[in-house]
Amino acid sequence: MSEPDLVRLEVADGVGTIRLDRPPMNALDARMQDALLAVATETTERPDVRAVIVYGGEKVFAAGADIKEMAGWSYTDMVDRSVALQAAFTAVARIPKPTVAAVTGYALGGGCELALACDVRFAAADAKLGQPEILLGLIPGAGGTQRLARLVGPSRAKDLIYTGRMVTAAEAFDIGLVDQIVPDAADVYGAAVEWAARFASGPAYALRAAKEAIDRGLETDLVTGLEIERQQFAALFATEDRSTGMQSFLENGPGKARFKGR
Repeated sequence: MSEPDLVRLEVADGVGTIRLDRPPMNALDARMQDALLAVATETTERPDVRAVIVYGGEKVFAAGADIKEMAGWSYTDMVDRSVALQAAFTAVARIPKPTVAAVTGYALGGGCELALACDVRFAAADAKLGQPEILLGLIPGAGGTQRLARLVGPSRAKDLIYTGRMVTAAEAFDIGLVDQIVPDAADVYGAAVEWAARFASGPAYALRAAKEAIDRGLETDLVTGLEIERQQFAALFATEDRSTGMQSFLENGPGKARFKGR
């Protein structure tokens, strides 16, 4: 399989799917990480992509890093590789469009961290998620200690990371790691498409501003976060969609505006 095929971008009706395709378990080796960075960058830059799904297929999302590849690495090898590893996942997290992880099978280690880099997570009822790195004498290295703690709280994050245990989709939903459970794995992608399609014709720059205000605000104190929000809010008055939205509201009531994404 050529390296570009390991991760590819598929686009239909404004919805882009970042498709992981390294059977049987979508192990996230160095080639996968580099391909993910390239595809996330492409997804960010393409104006025809208005919302994004990250998907590994009906059988598995991603079962983690490639342990065979890492087992022989030295400290200096990992110092070099860890920069690229985090860059790939950060590129997904920074896609300035709504993103959803469609989780089937396993999302473990790096797979769970990739799901955490998305805005929301939909999971099949029989999916399993977790950060099992501790069982290898390691800790999560692609954002798990940071994004998981911010999402579910430090105590729950510590429980999952300290024990390395897998959680069911039901428990993941209870603790806020998963946002929607889909009974059949075959329907997870369709549910993600339905969610993403809501934003395919939305006000692209307002959605971008909302995402940046929330994400950047969580990285700082409340006063700074409010200033980020204020600046993003004011900046939207320079967009065509803001004029369209307000005019449509005045003439036709809420929810009827047809945005152009500019």
